[in-house]
Amino acid sequence: MSSVTQTLAPAADKWYKVDRLGGLRRFATAITVFNIVGHLWLGFEQSWAQPLIGLAAAYGMELLMELVDCWQLKRRPRFLDGGVQKFIDFFLPAQISGLACSMLLYSNDRLMPIAFAAAVAIASKHVLRARIGNGTRHFLNPSNFGITITLLLFPWVGIAMPYHFTENLTGIGNVLLPCFIIVSGSFLNIRYTRRWPLLVTWLGCFVVQALLRHWIFGTSLTAALMPMSGVAFILFTFYMVTDPPTTPSSTKGQIMFGASVAAAYSLLMVSHIVFGLFFGLTIVCSIRGLYLYASAYQASRDRPQSEPAAQSSVPAPHIVAPVPQAVREPVLPGRLE
Repeated sequence: MSSVTQTLAPAADKWYKVDRLGGLRRFATAITVFNIVGHLWLGFEQSWAQPLIGLAAAYGMELLMELVDCWQLKRRPRFLDGGVQKFIDFFLPAQISGLACSMLLYSNDRLMPIAFAAAVAIASKHVLRARIGNGTRHFLNPSNFGITITLLLFPWVGIAMPYHFTENLTGIGNVLLPCFIIVSGSFLNIRYTRRWPLLVTWLGCFVVQALLRHWIFGTSLTAALMPMSGVAFILFTFYMVTDPPTTPSSTKGQIMFGASVAAAYSLLMVSHIVFGLFFGLTIVCSIRGLYLYASAYQASRDRPQSEPAAQSSVPAPHIVAPVPQAVREPVLPGRLE
């Protein structure tokens, strides 16, 4: 594999050397608490039915996909191995995607778009996967992809208004909540996901693209930078664009990824296309996925072929490189979550 490939598709076990499960647990806990507090006190405008239907759809799709995979591979479901804790950990990604879709989408009183977004988010993890090293991994950010597809298919569905995240807060509360999200998100990305280079690059390049649009196209600099002041942007920055399984692990790869998302957002804004944050991230993840597919195909072509059968009546043994312990324990062989 070339050096460029190693940058964009690093060793499969590198992500698992950090505390993946610890990050998932804290992220799931944070988004759950934020939704409860948001509906009770902050002023979330969606009804309680929205997050509940989002969770039901995400759980249902996760369960369905797992059972189909078990049927194909003749194995035992992962949520049945390890007791109550393993059962809860299995559904953490569904918890995150279900709540993220219901929190960020606004469909008035209709529930079907929320269920659709959550189901698409989870299904994309299992269907759209690229080979990395000795296994496969999903390359599309699940929640972001579910939101993107829903916005494209249902034009009357929009993104929740930024003000509703702090609608009922006044005074110092308007400052404390964003600061709390920034501090907790920074700790999560520095301590658990190791995605702080991507985080810093994305923020820096967002400012750069705002300046370029101001100098080249005459865009109001205040308007170009205004999204950074909203809670929605902060949530996207610290909890969506830095999703570890769907972003590179190497520092160089993270820098390239963060800059690419900012560039895609800028192009969408110049083209007067709304929802640039979500569409831009989907575009960059899709391009990276195509690159991973192409790299895997090229690697399979470059792999040495077995000796011709005429030279030996015994077929050459299929040698599989040993999987590091850090990869082997939390996931099934051949599947890198």
